[in-house]
Amino acid sequence: MAEAHEDPLAELALRLRTLRARRGLQMGGLQQRTGLGRTTVSKALSGHKLPSEATVVALAKALGTDAEPLLALRHAAARTPQAREDSLTRVVRMPRRLTAQPTFEERYLSYMAERHSQLTVVGLDLSRPERAHWPLDAAYLSLELAEQPTAWPAGSEEADDRPSVVVKRAEHALADCRRVLLRGLAGSGKTTLLQWLAVATARDELPEELGNWRGQIPFVLPLRTLVRRGPLPEPHDFLSAVGAPLAASQPEGWADDVLARGKALVLVDGIDEVPQEQRSATRDWLERLLAAYTDAHFVVTTRPSAVPEGWLASSHFTELSVRPMSAADIGVFVDRWHTAARKSATTDAERSQLRDLEAALRMTVRAQRDLAQLSSTPLMCALICALHRDRRGHLPHSRMELYAAALSMLLVRRDLERNIDVPEGIQLTEHQSVQLLQRLAYWLIRNRQTEMDRATALALVSDALPAMQAVAEQGTADQVLTHLVGRSGLLRQPTMDTVDFVHRTFQDYLGAKAVIEAHDFPLLVNNAHDDQWEDVVRMAVAHARPVESADLLRHLVARGDAEAKCRSRLHLLAAASLQYATEIEPDARSLVEQRARVLMPPRSQEEAKELAALGPGILDLLPGPQGLEGDEVGPVIETATAIGGDQAYAFLRRFVQSLPPDSAPFALSRGWENFEAAQYAQEILLPCRDRNPLSLDVHTRDQWNALRFLKPITDIAFREAFTEGEIVEHLSPEHTQTLRIYSGQLLKSLKFVREFPALKELTLSDCTQLAQLEDLAGLSLPHLGLIDVPSEFSFDALNSLPGLTELALYTRLPWESLAELPAPEGLTSLALGGWIGTRLAGVSRWQKLQDLTIGSSPDRKEWQEIATLPHLTELCISDYDLNRAGPVRSVTYLRLLPDSNPQLDLVPDVFPNLERFFINGQGAQPDTIDITPLSRIEGLQISVSYSSEVTGLERFTADAVDLYPRPRTTST
Repeated sequence: MAEAHEDPLAELALRLRTLRARRGLQMGGLQQRTGLGRTTVSKALSGHKLPSEATVVALAKALGTDAEPLLALRHAAARTPQAREDSLTRVVRMPRRLTAQPTFEERYLSYMAERHSQLTVVGLDLSRPERAHWPLDAAYLSLELAEQPTAWPAGSEEADDRPSVVVKRAEHALADCRRVLLRGLAGSGKTTLLQWLAVATARDELPEELGNWRGQIPFVLPLRTLVRRGPLPEPHDFLSAVGAPLAASQPEGWADDVLARGKALVLVDGIDEVPQEQRSATRDWLERLLAAYTDAHFVVTTRPSAVPEGWLASSHFTELSVRPMSAADIGVFVDRWHTAARKSATTDAERSQLRDLEAALRMTVRAQRDLAQLSSTPLMCALICALHRDRRGHLPHSRMELYAAALSMLLVRRDLERNIDVPEGIQLTEHQSVQLLQRLAYWLIRNRQTEMDRATALALVSDALPAMQAVAEQGTADQVLTHLVGRSGLLRQPTMDTVDFVHRTFQDYLGAKAVIEAHDFPLLVNNAHDDQWEDVVRMAVAHARPVESADLLRHLVARGDAEAKCRSRLHLLAAASLQYATEIEPDARSLVEQRARVLMPPRSQEEAKELAALGPGILDLLPGPQGLEGDEVGPVIETATAIGGDQAYAFLRRFVQSLPPDSAPFALSRGWENFEAAQYAQEILLPCRDRNPLSLDVHTRDQWNALRFLKPITDIAFREAFTEGEIVEHLSPEHTQTLRIYSGQLLKSLKFVREFPALKELTLSDCTQLAQLEDLAGLSLPHLGLIDVPSEFSFDALNSLPGLTELALYTRLPWESLAELPAPEGLTSLALGGWIGTRLAGVSRWQKLQDLTIGSSPDRKEWQEIATLPHLTELCISDYDLNRAGPVRSVTYLRLLPDSNPQLDLVPDVFPNLERFFINGQGAQPDTIDITPLSRIEGLQISVSYSSEVTGLERFTADAVDLYPRPRTTST
């Protein structure tokens, strides 16, 4: 031990390992408790790298020990020469040579790691702007991303049986993707995720889950900057387009070579910040890059409403959505924010006060559901932390009050209360600052920009000064603009010659205020269809006087009435804006609600999401359950559960009490994470379970604890990582028939499965510690699903499952063809994901197959082999070329999930005996589906999901074609 004390870094690592051993925690469990990445935890325990202070604090809390002794060791280690050398060199991925100069690539990686290693944090310490930055190591929080499994056709007859959205932590969700379209609301953490990817890639510190992303060269391309500068750049201009100082020394052809070798990670931020009329050109630019550099990694971000579902599906992008922060995530964020704030505190009293405020805020967020909803994005959570500190524990309640209080805090109060008088020789009142900032925000909104040249900002300030004598007397336009950038907390200079707002939310808030003051109501109405204006319109309603709000809403409704193409969007936007109005005329409210009712009830998950975005006010318009059709019950529930809060809870209780006796919609358990788990289980889920078996989704520890109220449980899905013992604890072995484990990182064996004699279906995903299935050998298990298993996983025990008839494999397989897959000959159902990496040759081994789902395109020989399956009646394909196929006569039910031309003209020849046909048009290009060719098949029943337009309907009887979502007749 004496030797260990001579090396404080080694001593720190030893203490952490000892504490972990005493607690009996595995790596996965420690990772879950801390919210840190696996690589960060591993390096802290190994002593190879100096951990950040935030990492040490998080580990201490998870291990149940005092952080101060560990921090003392960390500080001692930081003072040693070796630690200093580590901190200086850690950003360089490749070892420096002692004599030669670093290569351009090494210099570039070092630059990227340094350039993106800091985050600006709202309200962290505005008395010292240089302290208002947070090291990315400490600030990054791995949020949850959601993906809808593409091989499960939404709206089909299987809709009730398909898994709901698969939710994983970011590193797990990205693991098997090469191209990702990431959707997220304002402030949800999209840009921070890109920063983390860039820095972790440059430092070679990506976690194990992203092992196949390692060795990449990151390019960060913020579209807000690129679109302002003209045509989008080609690879050789990537660096110069973002103002990288290394651009001039870039070797000729270097970027092209990096991309061509598949070594590039291209991070394209902000499709929503491109004007609508330029988004098609932006997609063309992306598709050209994708065609030229097929092996490069791409991540593209956007707000949810900016582009339609499947916008890049034809280029094989996986669509992921940033989920709202969970209660646990909010707790971690609050802890990290206050830890960072304590570092900048100057007195023990201030540090003690910050500890008290942190504890109080944790309780407040937990107790007040409306505040928890407001805290669900990193931006809003940081804002609430800052306001809570600034107001000594008192918080505003509504979103608009929150913004107004934030402006007051950021613009004036912090400087006044800390005696920072006349910084830079300029002293502006709050009103003066707002007036100037409004001008800048309004210019950006009118010109559909999120960034402007500094010269433009200077001109706007200069134009304002003649009418603002008190400001003009204090300095020049340049001095005033410099003051706003340096002191307002709202503006920043991303480069020497550009200015933008710290966050788009503040730009929209101030711009909306300017629109109202300028009486530019026609401008609002004429642009309301544009997603870039959605928040501006809502906030304009809040800023306007009652008469103006009513007039604006009436004009939105009138435009929606006149323009069928954007009618739903405009009418829903008007309804969403109601909750922002402090006072609204009854006639105007009635008009808006009447139009919203035409869009009720929702008939799909997508419609439910749109309505939930309108906020609690929409609950008063939701009907049911009396009189609802079968396709409306679930979406109505999904709308209410997505809204959350006391009003939604009361609605659901009334709704459940009136449900038919045999009804227990799956949507009830899918949405319970937005409510207090034990209460929801007893008052909502239990009454439904008593009428009909429930399919339960478990996302959180609180839900897991609440399972004891719901025994016996027959069908359950675990979407959070639990140990074997925890999975078994609340289940009834003799009753459990379906068990789905979508986050299996903590599973070390499958022996626990033998405790469920009634089990008929088992699905396993992300079981990173499992290497084989031997524990299941001999079990009579009819259905097995495997998703994202480790690369070294052994499938040999599949042949030891005598009762296996249904097998689903959504993971890479180690064989050249299916001929090597060791599955029983008696399979009747086989589902294969599009990324299995194995040819379909050999599928004819399973002569009893009745149902086949395939995600990769068969070649001619494979089509011929499929045609030899005598009992194959159901076929689902999501990547195909029917020109390669000959007749497949046994298939009577065909499901197509195309991402390009669906080739329906070939369907009657390839499948001459069809009786039922389903097609999912979501993401298909073009998005109009012509079913005319299917009229050649007599008596065919057709289902079409998510198509913007279906032609050829006149060739069929009314009861021959079902459309999903079911169309509604609109009237005004």
